[in-house]
Amino acid sequence: MILITGANGNLGRRLLVELDKRKLPARAVVRSQRAADAIARLELATPIEIRIVDYLDEAAMRDAVADCQQVVHLVGIIRETAGSRYVDAHERTCEILSHVAQGSGVRRIVYLSIVGSDVASANACLASKARAERALLQGAVPALVLRVAMVLGEDDYASGALRGRARNSWNILLRSGSLEQPIYAGDMIAAILAGLDAGDVDDLTINLAGPRVLTRGDLTRAAAQTLGGHTRIVSLPLWVGLLAAGLLEQLSASPPVTRAMLSVLDHDDDIDPAPGLQRLGISLTPFDTMLKLCLDKA
Repeated sequence: MILITGANGNLGRRLLVELDKRKLPARAVVRSQRAADAIARLELATPIEIRIVDYLDEAAMRDAVADCQQVVHLVGIIRETAGSRYVDAHERTCEILSHVAQGSGVRRIVYLSIVGSDVASANACLASKARAERALLQGAVPALVLRVAMVLGEDDYASGALRGRARNSWNILLRSGSLEQPIYAGDMIAAILAGLDAGDVDDLTINLAGPRVLTRGDLTRAAAQTLGGHTRIVSLPLWVGLLAAGLLEQLSASPPVTRAMLSVLDHDDDIDPAPGLQRLGISLTPFDTMLKLCLDKA
């Protein structure tokens, strides 16, 4: 039995579909009835168990991990709101998961994190993610941390936003020279499954990203070309966005954009994914193929 937390997200739902294809039993854990309904709508050959659980409820999480041998922890946020803080979404959920997994029969935890996570980071999100990683890696149950850059998949938010920009004749972007290294969502599912099965990745951190590094502006242009068009880019300095986000933070307890969120999205991603791919025994979908899969939709 494989437990998946945050199972209603794009990667969680893709993972459930893939596990169903492989006839592997899964238990999906989500926080709300709305999220549970999203999973229930998946077309699966075998119905799966869905539980609505507060990730900060230790007793409920202990019950959720019972009878599970592996856990995929997909819970995380890049934007804080009045009701969702980094410390709760990242650190406390990992601390509780590590605690309840000990002695439960769980043999490995795979955790999805972000490239650039560092306890010394000035960015609150990246520092929080790193502390969450540490809670799992120092726990009694073997853990694998997969740090990932931008993920693009069919029908996900990132691909939809990129498609929208690609269809515009011109776009205004914050720091269009920021480096992006998008990875296909299908490759992330392959990495997660390989991480669950690999015998030599205990208490390890692996950085994953796509096969090509390009600027945010060039990614938008490449997307436009994939759709048979072209777009012009106007670049604004990052400080403009940070200033606007700071004002929103002053005006609202749950702003739509925060400075920490913008800084995570603006992080320059330029890594060599080869060591991680070799360790996991997987390969990457070519960049052009990924764009066509994710963008060439009505």
